[in-house]
Amino acid sequence: MMLTGGSDVVYCKLLMSTLADVTLEWFVILPDGHVTTFDQFTTLFREQYLVNRAPTRLSYDVFDIKQYQGESLKEFLNRFKIQVVRLKPTDEAMKVHAFVKGMLSGPFSESLLRFYLKTFTEIRHRALAHIAAHDRVTEKHVPVGPIRPRATDRPQPMRVHEMTTEKKGAGKPNMVPIT
Repeated sequence: MMLTGGSDVVYCKLLMSTLADVTLEWFVILPDGHVTTFDQFTTLFREQYLVNRAPTRLSYDVFDIKQYQGESLKEFLNRFKIQVVRLKPTDEAMKVHAFVKGMLSGPFSESLLRFYLKTFTEIRHRALAHIAAHDRVTEKHVPVGPIRPRATDRPQPMRVHEMTTEKKGAGKPNMVPIT
């Protein structure tokens, strides 16, 4: 339409054909003659549905990214990288500080506090080395051989307490002394 041209009336009618549900109901209840140009219609539409738009994210929102309890360093690093791409913070020191601040306390976060890194790329390289080392260590702690299964057909031993209580009370009637 934009390339071949068209009138505002045609634009409005074609746009109306793309509306559905509540949006179509809103369009239908507009008073006749209320909308005279397509620009006016787009302004009304934006005002009506502006609240449905996602809030504008700012670069310092990167400080809201926190590592969840039980989340691995690898998962947090990946989630942080995705948010950095979306938020587009330009200050490298801000990214570094936000990452360190968002991490849970642990060996890696303590090492970052000891050796101040200047760029997020340096943090990423150090984190990947830490993750690889952690994976190698946990790999060594996995049992090498199969675990021996328990025998299931073994008879259960009889308890001593059960044997003595059966013999004591067997066959004796309860007697009450007469006074």
